[in-house]
Order: sequence, then C-alpha cells, then structure tokens
Amino acid sequence: MAAARGAKAKITPLDWSQAHPAPVVLVSGPEAFLADRAGQAIRAALLADDPALEVHDVDAASYTAGELFTIASPSLFAEPRLIRVDAVEKCSDAFLEDAKRYVAEPAEDTTLVLRHAGGNRGKALLDLVRGGAGSAIEIACPELKKDQERLGFVQTEFRRLGAQVTPGAARMLAAAYSGGIGELAGAVAQLVSDVGTRISEAEVTRATEGRVETNAFRVADAATAGRGAEALVLLRQALSTGTDPIPILAALNMKVRAMARVYGASGPSGKLAGELGMAPWQIDRARKEVGPWREEDLARTIDLAAETEWLLKGGSRAPEYALERYLLHVARRGRARTR
Repeated sequence: MAAARGAKAKITPLDWSQAHPAPVVLVSGPEAFLADRAGQAIRAALLADDPALEVHDVDAASYTAGELFTIASPSLFAEPRLIRVDAVEKCSDAFLEDAKRYVAEPAEDTTLVLRHAGGNRGKALLDLVRGGAGSAIEIACPELKKDQERLGFVQTEFRRLGAQVTPGAARMLAAAYSGGIGELAGAVAQLVSDVGTRISEAEVTRATEGRVETNAFRVADAATAGRGAEALVLLRQALSTGTDPIPILAALNMKVRAMARVYGASGPSGKLAGELGMAPWQIDRARKEVGPWREEDLARTIDLAAETEWLLKGGSRAPEYALERYLLHVARRGRARTR
C-alpha cells in the first residue's frame, strides 16, 4: 500500500559512533556512556566549526514554560548555540508542549540535543522527531548486554585508538570487565597507553591480573582443554583469594553451551555464525574443544551443570566441592575416571 500523501517516512537511527550535529538530535536508549560519547562528538564538531559556541543545559523534568524559546532566541552577536536537554523521559508537561512547537520550526544556528533514556513519557515528541520534523536525526544508544555486543565494542574501541588486538585478547578483556562499558572503555585506553598499538593475550593477562572474570575464564579454558590438574589448581587459587564461585561456574557453562551448539554442526564457521549466534572464531574454538566429546557425555554434562548451579545457590553446604566435581567432569570430557 502506498504511503499517505504528505506522510514522512521514519528516520533511520544512527549508531552512536555516527553522531553529528543537526537542528534536532534525539539521543535515545539506556546506555548513558554511549549517550555521553555521542553528545561529546556533537559538541566537538560544533566547536571546531565555531569556537564561539554557546552551550546551554536544560533539565526537562524541572522545565518551565518558555525556557526553550528564550535560550534559542537570536543574540546580539548571533553566536551558534548548543542546547542539551537531559531527562526527556521525565519531562514536564510544559517542556513537552514547547518542544513539540520548537521541533516543528527549529531556530537557525542552533542544535537541540534531546536525551531520552527510555520509557513512554514524551512519546508524542519522539514520534514527531522520528517522523523527520525539524530535519532531525536519532542516535541510538542501546545497552550492550550480550557477550558479542561487548566484544564488538572492545574491538571498535581498539580501532578508534589506532590499535590492533587479537581475538583472544579482546575476548579476555570483555570478560574481565563485565560491568559498565565505561570501565571497559577505560581499560582499553589504559592498555593502549601502557602497552602500545599491538595487544595480545599476554598483555591483557598482565593488565587484568586478579579480576574475578578473568580468573573464571582461565579456569574454564583449562577445564575444556582437558587439563584437569591445572584447572583444579587455578580454581583453588581463585577461591582462596575471595573469588565467588558463581562467575567461575558461569564461565564454564558458557563454554559447555558453546560446545553443545556446535556439536554435529557442519559447514563453514562464517556461514554458521548467524544461525548459532556466535562469532566464527568462537565456533572454531568450540569445535576444537568438543572434538573428543561423545554426545551422551555432553548431554550428561549439561544436566550436571544445572545440578551444580542449584548446589552453588544454596543447595549444598559445600558449594566449592560441587564446583570441583563439575570442573573435573568437564576436564575428563564427561567420562568417568579410569583406574
């Protein structure tokens, strides 16, 4: 069906790394770090064009009627303006009405940045902006939750800084900083500053020594490689330094699930990536690790994983023993010890 006459197609959201000035910029999504990055990029671009830029900050939640138009009104020297509006998702009724009027006819030499972290408040304004009013653009800043998304962010950060990182090193770093991506970005910058523009697993290991998640993956790597004694030593070292057993179990389970996904899968890893929800290098690694396994042993291991999780979360008075048993089970590829 043809679009209604006069209707505007919705604008396509841009990635945060593509942020640039426009008469109206909607920065949407819950990831505050990416939103800050986008805002900094817009401000830097405007300052580069004219150092006389005036910057005004507005809180949409406490906004009073007419404030936006007062800030945007022409000045004696006609300096360009950047108006940054925070908390649009909590905006007052007065802001919502003024913003809808403003977006319909933005002021000249003015960039209005609307920060909306999510929710339904202000939907009428968002619909107006997304419909293309005011020559608007939208910068999407979603929360990066999935392992692959965080890994992609790490790789992008290294490229942005002109550095090269091995796939294994990028994975280790993403695992070591599983909290906010601001911390992850800081770790990348510090690593490049300290080491240089070529980063390998060895540099990441030294830089992240002692972090819980890194210890967890070292334990899991040793277990899935069949090095039971080494895995057990690493596990006991981690636990003795106060590492919680849950992240170690999570790292081990992630690798077991990866092996289960690739078991019996045929075809090039690049072709399977989309189907399995894994990166090609992850598929290659999981295939190598699952090679010695039998299907029935892998199935029993998945059952034991669920049992171990229950034991670690209150089902046992000796959770460390349960984790040790599971770890050795994985290291033996699900087979009973031979005498």
